[in-house]
Amino acid sequence: METISENRCFGGTQGVYRHASDATGTDMTFGLFLPAEATEGRVPVLWYLSGLTCTHANAMEKAGAQTWAAEQGIALVFPDTSPRGAAVPDDAAYDLGQGAGFYLNATQDPWARHFQMWSYITEELPQALFKRFALDEARQAITGHSMGGHGALTIAMSFPGRFASVSAFAPICNPMESEWGRKQFTAYLGDNTALWEAHDASVLMRERGFAGPILIDTGTADQFGHLLGTEALASAIATRRQHAAIRFQPGYDHSYFFVSTFMEDHVSFHAEALYGVAE
Repeated sequence: METISENRCFGGTQGVYRHASDATGTDMTFGLFLPAEATEGRVPVLWYLSGLTCTHANAMEKAGAQTWAAEQGIALVFPDTSPRGAAVPDDAAYDLGQGAGFYLNATQDPWARHFQMWSYITEELPQALFKRFALDEARQAITGHSMGGHGALTIAMSFPGRFASVSAFAPICNPMESEWGRKQFTAYLGDNTALWEAHDASVLMRERGFAGPILIDTGTADQFGHLLGTEALASAIATRRQHAAIRFQPGYDHSYFFVSTFMEDHVSFHAEALYGVAE
């Protein structure tokens, strides 16, 4: 694993690292914030999955999460959103290809060789992190924005017991019924919609739910609100009587100004769940 940079940050360290990934067949870059407590022992970890067009750097630099994570003694992981490189297939559209991995394992050409983001995020990267850094595998939580919110919700519901809590900022909640989903699922997974269901938070909520608390924030002025499917997830949550809070924030849009405004709430929400887990 190559260290690209390490900077002092709120008493801890904000690092950027690169490693060879077997899952994607490429080098992958991620950001990791370690609070000061990591020098004394393993600390809880909050995963942050970013949205369309983003890299590891967007949330790391814009979300302001380190401020609140340092206060709570929590590590932050900022993975990339897709494999990258000259040999990796791409698309002219911003919502397919590099920067738009959708946190799934592609089965269709030309994507299948490299676009194995589900395996990378849920298996390979955690193994590398827990081996190298002072992170507590027993205390994990997950959050994300937009496409990353979709990833956070679907991953949390697919790995019972792994995450103490899950939250999301303007997540894509019902991709099977959205332009942000049907296009990508067809390209990555093919026409068999039965394979899509494992990557739709509203379907998973109806079928599985989540054992811990859920927090979702979406802006009422979100310019992509019609693509998110928030109402479908809210209906599934109500039907299942899932422990969750969905908040519609007046006047906020889809930007990192929105994300950073409510980041303190989300980190505090996860801290309460993480510190409720026995060390």
